[in-house]
Amino acid sequence: MIITISGTAGSGKSTVAKNLIKALDAERIYVGGIRREIARKKGMTLIELNEYAKTNPETDVDVDNSAAAEARNLEKKGKIVVVEGRVQFHFIPESIKIFMKVDPEHSAKRIWKEMQDKAAKETRNEGDPKSLEELHEWLQQRDENDAQRYLKYYGFDHREEKHYDLVVDTSFITADEAAKKVLDFVRSKQ
Repeated sequence: MIITISGTAGSGKSTVAKNLIKALDAERIYVGGIRREIARKKGMTLIELNEYAKTNPETDVDVDNSAAAEARNLEKKGKIVVVEGRVQFHFIPESIKIFMKVDPEHSAKRIWKEMQDKAAKETRNEGDPKSLEELHEWLQQRDENDAQRYLKYYGFDHREEKHYDLVVDTSFITADEAAKKVLDFVRSKQ
């Protein structure tokens, strides 16, 4: 079984993925983490890498193809795989496709709170917003830039909910409640 998790920034994708991994004894492939590492190696923030990616499709296409191939390889070895990446539902159409969304203001507040921890800020590699408002604006721009790149490279808008088997709005529920919804849905497909 392969489960793909897409969604908006700050919606709880990573939290749900980690809960699924624990509950299902699954393997995790985190595309965002791979791209953040590419940014670090290039001496860039994620913002800068996303700008670079507008004319350098390999930062998306190669990573997405590799993540999908790795997921299928792990599945062939008998593993349950959770792939966290905004367009992986497209690369792995046979997966259980989950979309996590959150109101943009809640998203910014969650990420801002997380970024107050220095280690989390470095892990996220989001740049250095000076205020919650600046982060909110950047997240909206990032979402739009991502959507434009995916439309350019892949021909679809990843935000269209018709692509997914389950959509979970986490704006007014806890991470544990969101994880339970997803886990219950996944277990109903086993």
